[in-house]
Amino acid sequence: VQLQASGGGLVQAGGSLRLSCAASGNIFSIRDMGWYRQAPGKQREWVAGITSSGSKMYSDSVKGRFTISRDNAKKTVSLQMNSLKPEDTAVYYCNFISGGPWGQGTQVTVSS
Repeated sequence: VQLQASGGGLVQAGGSLRLSCAASGNIFSIRDMGWYRQAPGKQREWVAGITSSGSKMYSDSVKGRFTISRDNAKKTVSLQMNSLKPEDTAVYYCNFISGGPWGQGTQVTVSS
C-alpha cells in the first residue's frame, strides 16, 4: 500500500489549507488512518486520527482548528486546517494508525 500526501503550501497565520492523502490497495476502508507532522529539528508527532467507522481524535495542539475526514470509496483521508499558526509549520504525512511505511509528505509553511 502506498500513501501520497498533497495540498501543502505557504499560508499566512490565520489562514487555511486542506491536505489530502490518497491510498492504494484494497483494505483502506478497514484501516484506522492518521495524520502526522515533523517540524525541523523535531520528532515526528501524531496530529489527528480517524477510525474505519469514522470516529475522530485530535492532539491538543490542533483540537478545534483541524478536522480529519475520510472517503472510503475514493480511498482518501483529508485534513482541513484552519486558524493556522507558525508552529504548525512542518512536513505532514498520512499513515495507518497501526504503522507502516512512510510515504511522501507535504510541506506546510505558516508565516507570521
